[in-house]
Amino acid sequence: MTTTELPVAKRGAALLNDAELNKGTAFTQAERDALGLRGLLPPRVMTQDEQLARILPGVRSRPTPLDQYSYLVSLNDRNVTLFYRLVMDHLEELMPVLYTPTVGQACEEFGRIFRRSRGLFISAEDRGRVREVLAHWPSDDVRMIVVTDGERILGLGDLGANGMGIPIGKLTLYTACAGVPPHQCLPIAIDVGTDNAELRESDAYMGLRQPRLRGAEYDALLTEFVEAVQERFPLACIQFEDFGNHNAFALLETWRDKVCTFNDDIQGTAAVTLAGLLSASRLVGVPLRDMRLLFLGAGEAGIGIGDLVVEALVEDGMSVEEARRHCWFVDSKGLVESSRNDLASHKRRFAHDHAPTRSLLEAVETLKPHALIGVSGTPGTFTTPVLEAMARNHPRPVVMALSNPTSKAECTAREAYTATDGHAVFASGSPFAPVTHKRRTHVPGQGNNAYIFPGVGLGVLVAQSTRVTEEMFAAAARVLADMVTADDLAMGRIYPALSRIREVSRAIAVEVARIAFDRGLARAPRPVDIAAAVSDTMYEPVYRPYVGA
Repeated sequence: MTTTELPVAKRGAALLNDAELNKGTAFTQAERDALGLRGLLPPRVMTQDEQLARILPGVRSRPTPLDQYSYLVSLNDRNVTLFYRLVMDHLEELMPVLYTPTVGQACEEFGRIFRRSRGLFISAEDRGRVREVLAHWPSDDVRMIVVTDGERILGLGDLGANGMGIPIGKLTLYTACAGVPPHQCLPIAIDVGTDNAELRESDAYMGLRQPRLRGAEYDALLTEFVEAVQERFPLACIQFEDFGNHNAFALLETWRDKVCTFNDDIQGTAAVTLAGLLSASRLVGVPLRDMRLLFLGAGEAGIGIGDLVVEALVEDGMSVEEARRHCWFVDSKGLVESSRNDLASHKRRFAHDHAPTRSLLEAVETLKPHALIGVSGTPGTFTTPVLEAMARNHPRPVVMALSNPTSKAECTAREAYTATDGHAVFASGSPFAPVTHKRRTHVPGQGNNAYIFPGVGLGVLVAQSTRVTEEMFAAAARVLADMVTADDLAMGRIYPALSRIREVSRAIAVEVARIAFDRGLARAPRPVDIAAAVSDTMYEPVYRPYVGA
C-alpha cells in the first residue's frame, strides 16, 4: 500500500452512494472488478478532466443561477471530489452561484429545493439532548463548524431553519478557497423558531412553526450547544453566522475568551473591509491614520469594522480614544453622537461629540469623510446627492457598498462611478461587472468575506488554536491588502482577483498559525516550516487509487 492509495470498506452500490468515496465513471477497470462495480457503471472509463468537460456545460445550460445552484448541490451529493475540482477550477464563475448573491435566494427557496440533509439541525425541542444530536454526526474529526439560528440571513431577515443554506455555503468556500478538508466541516442550523409569520405558514417550510425562542431559554440552548461541541469535537472552531445583532454580540462576548470561536459578520467583514481601506489608501494617497470613516449602519458589521480599524490604528501607535474618533456612524435615527440616550451598548463607544444630524447627506456634508461604508442592508441609500457630496469633499472618495445580496447594495458600481465622474474608489459586497465611464473601464472590488474567513480557519486548524483573536483578523487584513498589486490598483480594484484566492488563503493561514504558535494558543506542535505545514494540510480534489485495485 502506498501513501496515495485509499482503503475502502464499501463495495458495489454502497460505494457509489458514498459521495466522498465515489469516483463515478472514473473508476478503473481493475477497481470495478475488485470493488464489485462491474455493470453498475457505463463501460467507458473517464478521467477527471473528461468528467469535468461533460459536467461544466450542464451547469452553464441551466436557465437561472438558482437552477445552477441546485445542479451543483446535486453533484456534491454524488461526488464530492469532482464537485470541488469543478468549483476550484472555475471559482470566479461559480462562487456567485454557490454563495453571494444566489445563496440568498437558495435560503428563501430552501424548502422547495431541499433534496437531502447536508448538516445538523438542532431545534428548541432538543434542549437537554444536544449532545445526543451531535453524536449522530458520522465524522469524529470535525475541525470547522459554521452555525446560524437564521435570524438575520444576509440582508433578507429572519428565515429560520431555511438559513441552513448559509453554513453549507460558507463551508463550501472553506474547502474551495482554502483547502479545509470537506470531511472536517460541519454545517449546523439551530432552529429556535421564526418571527417571520409568512414563512411559518408556508407549506414548504420545514422548521419549527413557532415564534422565536428568546431570553434565558435561548441562552441555555446556546450554552448547551457550545459545551456539547467542546466534548464531541474538541478541536473544532465554531463560526457564528447571521445571528441577530443582540445575540451576535452577546455570543461573541460570552465565548471568545473561553473557546475557539469567532463571528464572521462582525470580525470577518471587519477584516475584509480593513484590507480594502488599506489598499484604497494607496490609491487615494491618504494613509489610514489620516482618514475619516463614515458608516451607514451600526450593527454587527459596522461596529465590527470600527473595532478592527481601531485595533489597526492602535497597533500603529494611536491611542484608543483618538482611533475611535476616526470612525463615525449613522443608524436609522441619524448620526451616532453623544447627546443621544437611545444607543445600544455596542454603539456607545463610537458616540462622539457632535450636533445631531438626521440624514446621511447632512453627515457627509458636515463630517467630510474620506470613505463611506455601507453595511445597512438598505438599498439605494447612497443616493446621487450623497455620492456627489463625497466627490466634492475629496478628489478620490472611497465608496464601499457592502450589503448583501446584490439587491440590498447601497448603490451600484455604475451609480458610484457616474455620480463621482469616475473618481470613486468603489467596492461592494456582491459582484458588479466592470463599468466604462468616459472611455475608461473601472473594475469594482468585491469585499467578499471569502478573502478572509477560509484562511483564518485554515490557520486555526493547522495550529489547533484554542482561540481566534482580533490580532489574527488584523493580520489577515494586512496580508490581504499586501497582495493587491499595482495592476489591481491601476484598474481601480482594491482586492486581488478571485482567481488568486487560494494563494491569499494560504498566506493568511500561515500568519494566523504563526500568531497562534507565538502567543501560546496552539495545541499542535510547532512545525519547522509553518508554510509547508499549511500547504500539506490543504485538500486537493484529485482521485486516488483504492487499495488492492
